[in-house]
Parts: sequence; C-alpha cells; structure tokens
Amino acid sequence: MKVWCSKVQIMHNLCHPFQYQTLHTFSLSSNLYHPLKTTSLTPSFRFSCSSSSPSNLAHDQKLGARPEYKPTWLDDFFLDSFRHKLAQENGWDSKKEGYDGMIELANGLLVGRTKQQATLAAVRILKSIFPPFLLDLYRTLITPVGGGKIAAIMVARVTALTCQWLMGPCSVNSINLPDGSSCPSGVFVERCKYLEESKCVGVCVNTCKLPTQIFFKEEMGIPLLMEPNFKDYSCQFSFGVPSPTRENDTSLREPCLEICPNAPTQRDGVISGKQCPRS
Repeated sequence: MKVWCSKVQIMHNLCHPFQYQTLHTFSLSSNLYHPLKTTSLTPSFRFSCSSSSPSNLAHDQKLGARPEYKPTWLDDFFLDSFRHKLAQENGWDSKKEGYDGMIELANGLLVGRTKQQATLAAVRILKSIFPPFLLDLYRTLITPVGGGKIAAIMVARVTALTCQWLMGPCSVNSINLPDGSSCPSGVFVERCKYLEESKCVGVCVNTCKLPTQIFFKEEMGIPLLMEPNFKDYSCQFSFGVPSPTRENDTSLREPCLEICPNAPTQRDGVISGKQCPRS
C-alpha cells in the first residue's frame, strides 16, 4: 500500500514540478540583470502556445501564417523561468523582451563553447528546472514499471501539456517501439516555434534536440528520439525509442535553413546547401 501511494505522489509531482522549486523573476527595465522577488506557484495547465512579444516569423512565405496565441500568466511564468535559467548559464541577459530575448540567450549558448559544450550546458538547464529528488525517484519507481512504457506515456502527456508555450501546438500520438509494439508515447509538434524563431539548424540540434534526448535518457531513464523536419518545422518526439549516436544522426548533417543568418552563401547570394556550420 505504501509503495502504491508513493508512486501516485511521484506522478502528481511530475505534473507539478514547479510547485517544489523556488524560481526568480527579473527586470528588463535596465541593461543589468536584477533579481526581484521569490515566487512559488502551482500552475493549472492549458493547451495553448503564446509569446510575450510579437513573432518575427508569424507568416512564412512557403508555409503560410503560423497561429498566434494571446499570452496567459502561465505562459509568461514558464517563459520567464526558463529564460532566467538561460541567463544564469550564460552569465548575461538579453535586452530583448519575451520570446525574442529567450532566443537570443539560446543562441548565446553556442558562443564561446564547442557544440558539445553547448549541448551539456542545455542539459544542465533542463536539470535545474526539476528538484533532484524528483528525477531520482521517477527513474527508480516509475521508469521500471511495465518495461518503461508507463513512464514514456506519462512524460509524453506532460510534454504536450506544458511545453506548447515553447514549441507551439502539439498533440500526443502513437508510435512504434523497437519491439514492434505500438504505444501512445509520442508527441507531434505541428510547427515548432523554437526552430522557426531561432532560424538555425544548429541551435535546434545543439540546444534542444540533443540536450532533451540526453536529459530524458540519463536523468529519467527514458530513451527519446526527436526527429525535427527542417522543411515544414514539424517535430516528432518518440519516447521509448533510443536515439542514434552523434555520428549516425542525420539531422546533424542537414543544410542551413533558407532563413538562417549563419548560412554560407554562394557568390550570387544563394544558400549553398552545405551542412549548417553550427550543427
């Protein structure tokens, strides 16, 4: 009976990770980073995606308009919390507000670091969001149940519920596991806002895809394969599916996006189609 109660409590904690952690907000009214007051919140999740600042890429000539959502206090809370972690890791804060400032900080992870160092920095940020005991207990008590399928299904649902402010509209879907069975442990992102706003394959791969795969595997014991589509900006999360090694990951050899500010160009100004220099 005690074991069952413990597992129920862990499931509750997973869905409400921020209620056990103290987070700081900061002021953007000056060029310096100023911690303000300490806040502890227990959010109620909504299926929405928003930004505290207007998107520069709300309309793509090839893909059409991307839906924009009115920000909620919960969206702003997640955005400010994640941005604060990025600023701590970089040692500086962006002068830009909202989502634009967060993207600038994400780009900053690749400045003065190797690609591998940037990936590990992003992993540290993800770890800092959760209380250490929660990750340890989840890996010990939840992950082994049902051969890992229950844990994979749970994190898929939590991801779909809590990360749309970062990625945009997404939904849980069924995927094929390595053993040939089907499992509702996938998350499909319709059009990833993080990829589209960063405008860079390297930022996507080294500050999101690889760190997220490493985090779930090493900290929660759940294999994860993320498959970003650099043509339509969609992305498929497959929890329970192992990711390839860096040497065998084809996403690391993708050419630059046409909108990438770091893309190598030919003499006539056309994107060369070479591998992204930051991936």
